[in-house]
Amino acid sequence: MTSRERTLIVLAAGGTGGHVFPADALANELAKRGCRLTLVTDRRGGAFSGFLTKVETHRVLAGGIAGKSFARRLQSAPELAIGAWQAWRLLKRLRPAAVIGFGGYASMPTMLAACFGGYPTAIHEQNAVLGRANRMLASRVEHIATCFESVDGLPPGAEAKVAQTGMPVRPAIAAVRERPYPELDDRSPVNILVFGGSQGARVFSDVVPEAMNRLDNSVKARLRIIQQCRSEDLERVGAAYAGFGITAKLDSFFTDIPDRLAATHLVIARAGASTVAEVTAVGRPAILVPYPYAIDHHQDRNAYAIDTAGAGWLMTEQAFNKATLASRLDSLIGLPAILTKAAECAKAVGRPEAVQSLADIVIDMFPKGGTNGGGSVPRKLAA
Repeated sequence: MTSRERTLIVLAAGGTGGHVFPADALANELAKRGCRLTLVTDRRGGAFSGFLTKVETHRVLAGGIAGKSFARRLQSAPELAIGAWQAWRLLKRLRPAAVIGFGGYASMPTMLAACFGGYPTAIHEQNAVLGRANRMLASRVEHIATCFESVDGLPPGAEAKVAQTGMPVRPAIAAVRERPYPELDDRSPVNILVFGGSQGARVFSDVVPEAMNRLDNSVKARLRIIQQCRSEDLERVGAAYAGFGITAKLDSFFTDIPDRLAATHLVIARAGASTVAEVTAVGRPAILVPYPYAIDHHQDRNAYAIDTAGAGWLMTEQAFNKATLASRLDSLIGLPAILTKAAECAKAVGRPEAVQSLADIVIDMFPKGGTNGGGSVPRKLAA
C-alpha cells in the first residue's frame, strides 16, 4: 500500500450546488488517485448526490454569517463556536493530510478548526467575488483556488496564495465538450435552452415566452425551446407557447442537461458559478441574467466576466423584459456568425481540466513528514 493510499483528505462543503458540485468532482478525482475522502458538513444539510454518496460524512453545527442582521449573527456565533470545537475534535481523531473548503457557512467550523490545528488548508472560490465565509478564511489558509482570473474581495497579501484552477464540472458535462457547436443558418432550427434554478425561474417564465412571440413568424417557426420552469408555472407557460405557435418542451427538472446543452445554440440562464462553468466547459453562448438578490452581487461579477470575454451577454433583471430580450434575440438569430463566435469564446474560457488542477494543488499540499494509518501529522505538530 502506497503512502497516498493511506492519505486522508477532508472536504468541508454544504449548502447550494455551487459549493457541493466542485467538492463532488474533487472527491471523485482524488479517489481515482488513491486518496481516502471524508466530508464534513452542516448538520442542517440534506442528502448529497453523485460521488459524495460514497464518502464517509460527518456533520457539525454551523452558524450562518451572510445575509443576516447583526442580531442574528450574534445568535449564530455560539453555534459556529460549538461547530468549530466539534470539527477540531474530529480532525484530531482523523489526522488528515489536508482540509479543503468550498465556501458557505457549512464549511466555516471545519476550516477554522483546520487552520487553528495546523493542518494544510485550501479553499476553493466558485464566484468572481470572494464569498463571506472564504473572505474570513482567506488570510488563514495556505492556498486559494479560484474559477476566475480576477476575484474581488481578497484581503491584502492574499494574492500570493491564489491559483486559478477553474470550476470543476460534472463528468457528464466534460464528456460533451468536444461536440461541435450546432450549425446555424437562416433556415435551420434554433435551439434555445432556458433554465433558472430555484432562484429565478419565475422571471424567465414571465418574460421569455412573450419575448419569443415578438419575433417574426418566420423565426418563431424555427424556434425549439427547452425551458425549465417551476412546477406551478408549467401549465401557463406551456399554454403560452402553444398559443404563440412556438415549439417548446418544458419541465421542472431535466436529467439530460449535458446533452441538451451540447445541442443548444443559445442559453438563457442565471449566472451562478455552476451554470457559468458548465456553459463555458461545453462552449455555448449565453444570455446571463444575474439573480439580483445574490449576496455581494457575485452573479453580476460572474456574468460581467463572461460578457467581457465575448462568451455571452449580461442582462440585468431590471433590463430583462420582453421588448429588450426580443430585440437581442432578433439580432443574434439574424447574425448566426455572432453566436458562433461567442461559442468559440465560451469554449476558450472553459477549463475542462479544472478538477485535475485542483487535485494537483491538494496533492502538493501533502506533508513531507511521516504518516500513520489514518492520515498525516499536522504540520505544526510534526515540526
